[in-house]
Amino acid sequence: MKFLALLAALLLEQARPLRRENPVHRGYAGYAVALQQHFDAGLYRHGMMAWLLAVGPLVLAVFLAGLFLERFNTVLGWLWSAAVVYVTVGFRQFSHYFNDILQTIRDGNLSGARDLVARWRTEPSAELSSGEIARVSIELGLAESHRSVFGPIAWFAALGPAGAILYRAAAALHTQWASRAESQSDEFGRFAERAFYFIDWLPARLTAVSFAAVGNFQDAVDCWRTQSRAWADEAQGVVLASGAGALGVKLGGDLHENGGVRHRPEMGTGDDADADYMRAAVGLIWRALVTWMFLMFIVTLAYSLG
Repeated sequence: MKFLALLAALLLEQARPLRRENPVHRGYAGYAVALQQHFDAGLYRHGMMAWLLAVGPLVLAVFLAGLFLERFNTVLGWLWSAAVVYVTVGFRQFSHYFNDILQTIRDGNLSGARDLVARWRTEPSAELSSGEIARVSIELGLAESHRSVFGPIAWFAALGPAGAILYRAAAALHTQWASRAESQSDEFGRFAERAFYFIDWLPARLTAVSFAAVGNFQDAVDCWRTQSRAWADEAQGVVLASGAGALGVKLGGDLHENGGVRHRPEMGTGDDADADYMRAAVGLIWRALVTWMFLMFIVTLAYSLG
């Protein structure tokens, strides 16, 4: 049942993609903003209460709806699962940026590529070189494939539609609220940061294992083991280090921004990033997804056979 729901959702998402700015995601972001405005007094417990209100009722509602529909009619339960996965899992929620950047680089339109990267990562990118654009794009593609595809699938496989909703809601709150935790005087976002750390701990490592399995396994494992801890976001560091090693490309490193150089840890090994490695990253992600789908099919088949 889970395999068929996931397959149907992915096929539908390819035919009729939900973009990042879709009404469902915008509506939840607005709800999160309203909760923050109501609860944010700069204290940890306020952030915890707001997070529980933002996640708890939603996850419970999805779980109860799925349970009711499954008992009432198996087909309705399957359709509900597919609908939830369609909203929470999707390549096309980020891949249009990646594909457009790749095409502009191949066309020699460096200024256009810089504009696309700036919109994607919401940071100034006017000084990035062609190699830096490729490097940043691969990093964003690997990270977004985990957040938008592999992370939700991992929780869907474990807990069904409620698991997928739990992951995406926690990821959204981490993005919206955890940046506030950078200030020592404001504790509101700390709980969202810690909650997502635990929710994402295992999925990030499953994503890293899948990149290693479908790429250069030895380099992926070595980079994961020796480089991931240097990245500011530990889970993202695991994904990027494994992905860079699997591709045999250098990620991280210095970027030219705001009239200076932004120093970042180096990830991966091998050649400098370029458009060809961007295409290779797309292949790596798709091979990893096929591997996940195959494993889910085997598990589903074994379960159906008793």
